[in-house]
Amino acid sequence: MIYRFIFVSDEVDDFYREIQIDSEASFLDFHNAILESVGYPDDQMTSFFIGEDNWEKREEITREEMNTSSDIDSWVMASTPLSELVEDEKQRLIYIFDPLTDRCFFIELKEITYGKSIDKAICTGKGGEAPKQLIDFDAISASTTSLDIDENFYGDE
Repeated sequence: MIYRFIFVSDEVDDFYREIQIDSEASFLDFHNAILESVGYPDDQMTSFFIGEDNWEKREEITREEMNTSSDIDSWVMASTPLSELVEDEKQRLIYIFDPLTDRCFFIELKEITYGKSIDKAICTGKGGEAPKQLIDFDAISASTTSLDIDENFYGDE
């Protein structure tokens, strides 16, 4: 089966990417296809979440094995095929690309093509510029003006 995913950002209105990938590819393969499609380096601790219809996060698929309780299922990108957790059209995923600020792409499975397969993920559609991968907090703090706080700040003269 071939999955056709579309993902968007809530930061850039005209941004979208469409990726087709084999259902037996791993979440790591999908992660790599996403990074390639937006031009991000592979240097962040990214993760996927299975999303509810209202985009609430459910199961997490991590980049690395996390030491969690054996009572909780642990999903790792490299060893989890997409088909294990993604089954239905319209299913939603959340891909966290900036873990410090929880910035993400919202992903939806738009179509499943049965009876076919592909070897490598393909970006089949794109629009707009991807948001910057990381927020530059130094640049933000340098551009904000400081308040002139003196003895008159509270109205005491």
